[in-house]
Amino acid sequence: MILFVSDIHLGRDNLRNEHANESALIHCLRAHEPDIEHLFLVGDVFDAFIEYRHLVPRGFVRFLALLAEWTDHGIPVTYLVGNHDPWHRDYFETELGVHVVFDSLLEFLDGRHVYLAHGDGLTVNARGNNLLKPLLRHPLPVALYRTILPGDFGMGLARWVKRRFGNTQIVEATVEGLRRHARRILANTVADIVIMGHSHQPEDQTWPEGRYLNLGSWHDMGTFAELNEKGLCLLRWNGTCAEELNLDPVVDHPR
Repeated sequence: MILFVSDIHLGRDNLRNEHANESALIHCLRAHEPDIEHLFLVGDVFDAFIEYRHLVPRGFVRFLALLAEWTDHGIPVTYLVGNHDPWHRDYFETELGVHVVFDSLLEFLDGRHVYLAHGDGLTVNARGNNLLKPLLRHPLPVALYRTILPGDFGMGLARWVKRRFGNTQIVEATVEGLRRHARRILANTVADIVIMGHSHQPEDQTWPEGRYLNLGSWHDMGTFAELNEKGLCLLRWNGTCAEELNLDPVVDHPR
């Protein structure tokens, strides 16, 4: 069994809510532990994340401990960064054994070619993101931010910016743009399945070219996906177990 989770946004709410969010996630992952073969974290695991040379943001040690425990037992964990958490260095790799990816992936999983990406900057309507993404991920401005600003102030500023300017509303143009991107990937690569997040709107769409699944948002809805020998399924954690998510049909737009 392979699990996919995105948009957890650890650190977005007050401490009480964040402990509940983390606890629910751990409970869900533990419930799937006997059969887990690979865990994919598909971006925006943290609402803001800046890793320094000698410092990492505080909090969520129970979740991080679970990741380390799994990798110690040979269960691979792959982390595709999103637009909220791109400033990783090597902490997750060296301390937790987690493979961190800064771009999209095309993986062969359970006999299927699966394309994975968080989804930020992949749509034609995301002009602001497309302009800022190269700047925010370029080594020079990232290094300047880390070195010029004190760590506590720099992390606090990043969290304030995310709270003040982060758009948590579902934008239909983004939803449609990710859908179109998925169909292009299916039509022009060997991918059989496209899995993304970012929009916070779960979606499961099948075309002649293949299948597109948007994971929605763990933070907002507790949604995630499972791939096993029976196929791919979009699920929601209800607090005690996973239940299949029944979605309204999507109106198919021409490409």
